[in-house]
Amino acid sequence: MELGTFMMPLHPPGRVPSETLQEDREAILLADRLGYREAYVGEHVTDLAENVTSCLIFLASVAAQTKQIKLGSGTLNMPNNHPAAIAANVAMMDHMLKGRFIMGVSPGGLMSDAEVFGNFGKDRLEMFVEAMDMVLNIWAGEAPYNLKGKHFEVSTARTMIAEIGQGIILKPYQAPHPPIVVTAVAPFSKGVAAAAARGWMPISANFLLPQWVRTHWDSYVQGCEQAQRAPQVSEWRVAKSIFVTKDDDALAKRYAHEAGGPYHFYFKQLIRKLVGFAGRSNLFKLDQNEPDDSVSADTVAPKLVLAGSVNSVVDQILAFREQVGDFGTLLYACHDWQDPALGRRSMELMAEEVMPRVNAAIGASQPAKETASAV
Repeated sequence: MELGTFMMPLHPPGRVPSETLQEDREAILLADRLGYREAYVGEHVTDLAENVTSCLIFLASVAAQTKQIKLGSGTLNMPNNHPAAIAANVAMMDHMLKGRFIMGVSPGGLMSDAEVFGNFGKDRLEMFVEAMDMVLNIWAGEAPYNLKGKHFEVSTARTMIAEIGQGIILKPYQAPHPPIVVTAVAPFSKGVAAAAARGWMPISANFLLPQWVRTHWDSYVQGCEQAQRAPQVSEWRVAKSIFVTKDDDALAKRYAHEAGGPYHFYFKQLIRKLVGFAGRSNLFKLDQNEPDDSVSADTVAPKLVLAGSVNSVVDQILAFREQVGDFGTLLYACHDWQDPALGRRSMELMAEEVMPRVNAAIGASQPAKETASAV
């Protein structure tokens, strides 16, 4: 199992943005030094708690300082952008990273972003599919293009000067394009099946109950079957909120589970968005008859954050894997470094002690299989 990281990121709105952005950059650079294989960064325009407004700009700020880690958009919210801008900017980023780029895409989940870009109440899934088709057609096709859809249009027919390169959009470094991943939130996700049918790979969100995460494998397999290709365990990435201490379980649980800590803050914010406004309480409940007011950071954080000493977290990850099945990459979800020393140390312990023991245990029990029979 590989180790990566996923950063929304989410900080208390009262913190100074220049400081939180620097903290987020430090986390990516630390992950690179520690051997994390991938790092994804999200973006939102209308949220002071999630103040990376462009994941591509953010990734560009660490591109030259990273050496081996693959950097991913987590995600580009397609309805909020023009396909030509996405195609050009992603291609440039892919060249800057010389192929170390992974393109994460989604319809976008923050409703205030949808409102500010004028697509609140519209069929954003339809916009997402149309935008992605246009991006792929731009890369596969040749200028001056002739792409017309319900929501977007791309052409340079009236202004193209081919001999000097005007009117032509850059193609990516990777051929035919960077790997594409989609975030999976809904249980029994039809979106995962549709994505897999197109050769795209899923990332299961870190705020889902294990029982819902497990359903994403079946959706992925269905999509692979539609495309007549073999499902690969290595293509499934699962994000998880994790906090590790060397040997202090009590400290870990206070920091990760209790009010006043950064993980509790994260879930308090997230629940307000997903349950209080978007009506997504189903994500946090196995029994849908439970009242929505039963969902709170107090009840959710202990369920969804793996926290403890190195040995404890190893056991919790292995137990989680038993629940959801085998997967290729565990994405350590980054949270606010309320205590920078603890935040850094947790990432170090995760890479240097936890994952080697997890992989040793997996190897001693049963080698991972690259087929649907693995789960």
